[in-house]
Amino acid sequence: MVQVTVFEILFFPVTPELRTKRLLLRPLQLSDAEQTQRLFPQWDIVKYLNSKVPWPYPADRVFKVYREETLPAIERGEEWHWTLRLREAPDRHIGVISLHRDEWDNRGYWLGLPWHRQGLMTEAVVAVNDYWFDVLGFTVLRAPKAVANVASRRISEKTGMRLIATLERDYVSGRLPAEIWEITAEEWRTKRAQFPSAP
Repeated sequence: MVQVTVFEILFFPVTPELRTKRLLLRPLQLSDAEQTQRLFPQWDIVKYLNSKVPWPYPADRVFKVYREETLPAIERGEEWHWTLRLREAPDRHIGVISLHRDEWDNRGYWLGLPWHRQGLMTEAVVAVNDYWFDVLGFTVLRAPKAVANVASRRISEKTGMRLIATLERDYVSGRLPAEIWEITAEEWRTKRAQFPSAP
């Protein structure tokens, strides 16, 4: 479980490092932009992301987004972002996961292609769900996704989320059928027992 006091949340708005069995989740910094820029602009990563992500992806885009959008949102206490790093190779990040204060979209993530299908993102989701409910104190978490994004859907199912709505949304790959998934704090605490805690 995440160990952060209410005092730290109120007076030290610093996103903590989180750990799973195989991952370090380190708070995102501007210095991470270079590695993100190398990993992120892949069609299989961006095609089911929100249409505000430009495609083709500009060469200097990550630095600008981190500096002008992401880091200010973190400082305002509206968002929390982590880079994902293998514990055995902590100097290199392999993806990003984030939480957001929003009525319908509280969590997002992406993972570099070489690390897909290894259960790594499920580990990261468990860690940030703990943080969302146990540290930040929110009572519900919702995550929209394209119906065609089968891998993301499986993570939602595996971590106990429920499908609560269907709609259409604009993605990088066009307007697509979408779903909104939800889990409450009570549901998460029941489901959480199925996942091992980080060593």
